[in-house]
Amino acid sequence: MSLVWLPGLLLLGGVAAWIGERGEARRAHTIALVALLAAAGMALLSRQQTVLPWIPRFGIRLHLSMDGLSLSLVVLTLFLGIIAVLTSWREIAQRAGLFQLNLLWTLAGTLGVFLAADLFLFFFCWELMIIPMFFLIRHWGHEGRVRAAFKFFLFTQVGGLFLWLAILSLAFLHYRQTGVFSFDYQDLRNMDPGFEWGMWLMLGFSIGFLVKLPAVPLHLWLPEAHTQAPTGGSVILAGVLLKTGAYGMLRIVPGLFPLQVQAAAPAFLGLGAVAVLYGAHQAFAQKDLKRLIAYSSISHMGWVLLGVFAGTAAGYRGAVMTMLAHGVSAAALFAIAGMLQQRVHSRDLDLYGGFWESAPRLGALTLFFALAALGLPGLGNFVGEFLALLGAFLVEPWVAFVAALGLILAPVYALTLVQRSFHGNPQRAMTDLTLREGLLLGILVMTLLILGLRPDPVLDFAVARDFVPWVER
Repeated sequence: MSLVWLPGLLLLGGVAAWIGERGEARRAHTIALVALLAAAGMALLSRQQTVLPWIPRFGIRLHLSMDGLSLSLVVLTLFLGIIAVLTSWREIAQRAGLFQLNLLWTLAGTLGVFLAADLFLFFFCWELMIIPMFFLIRHWGHEGRVRAAFKFFLFTQVGGLFLWLAILSLAFLHYRQTGVFSFDYQDLRNMDPGFEWGMWLMLGFSIGFLVKLPAVPLHLWLPEAHTQAPTGGSVILAGVLLKTGAYGMLRIVPGLFPLQVQAAAPAFLGLGAVAVLYGAHQAFAQKDLKRLIAYSSISHMGWVLLGVFAGTAAGYRGAVMTMLAHGVSAAALFAIAGMLQQRVHSRDLDLYGGFWESAPRLGALTLFFALAALGLPGLGNFVGEFLALLGAFLVEPWVAFVAALGLILAPVYALTLVQRSFHGNPQRAMTDLTLREGLLLGILVMTLLILGLRPDPVLDFAVARDFVPWVER
């Protein structure tokens, strides 16, 4: 089955949810859920590559390709898409059809990013996922949603401009060298832009991806966007959209510019270490629950940079596992934040406390995901962080030592979250988990356990042997 149908089905599903709502929010949610389940089944049956003509005059094709890494991220996207729909089941009651259209179109763009083997198509999908996410935040977010939505849009568009200029420059260089226009990843990967030009082009690609990752100091849009987004939007933003930036740094940048990446690796490693420490420190200082989780995401994405630019097999595997495990654990924490906000009508941790007495099951699961965030052995986050740290230590021990301090700060913010929310004097009573919420979080628990206790099958499948030429095996 053609890979075009994977994002195409979500585009059609979004339109169907919008048209089919007819004043009943549950009907729109059901249509979106069915579309995602159908796409998940289709992903397992699709062929590995699809090539269709698009704009032949400029060598642009609908070239989609799926290897182990792409399929892993496609599965993560569809899985968290289902989680996002379930978390929105009761939260989104107004204009639910339009909400699901924007949610599914965001996911469709994300799938396109993970599958595109043509950089023009890659950029098209990159832009496709930004616009509907803007509307998700702008129309269904919380009190500061307008400012947060425009901040998200402006930062990502400026990053996208750098990315687009770098793609165009690389395509024109290919035309000058070969006389043929092409945006195909493999064609551009096989050309030599020259070391100096390559450094400038690598910088353009990197800025675009680092904004979305996000890396310090390009992270300023993230805390507000996470805080103000609806729960489903936060789940997708943290669990999926951040991974598109990580994917670009993992595949596109080292694949196109291996020599330049080797030269710039120490700077990227230092940037990763700074992100680990900065994100963890800022998370501890937050009183807003969602803002705390948002800063923890910055810290976790720092581990991805460390793993990628260590240039070792261990580091590369750690980056991949961190992407997958963080996607699950961050989605779970934002889902819990949404559940608490629906019950308490506030994200202010000063108004929380003593919830364990009336909601012990919710408290136990919150503790589990907090432990996952701090890197508890036996869970997927620990595997990713350990391998990323090991990979960095093999090439730059001092960077690994600095980043390891983040392992001290992570328990501080993670356990503070649990302490301030569920222990102490009860502020108020609240209802415990519903069956739907319990099943949703239980699935995420099992996923993290599988990633933590049986990581090898996942890593062997997701990590292509010849993926990045400069990685030392």
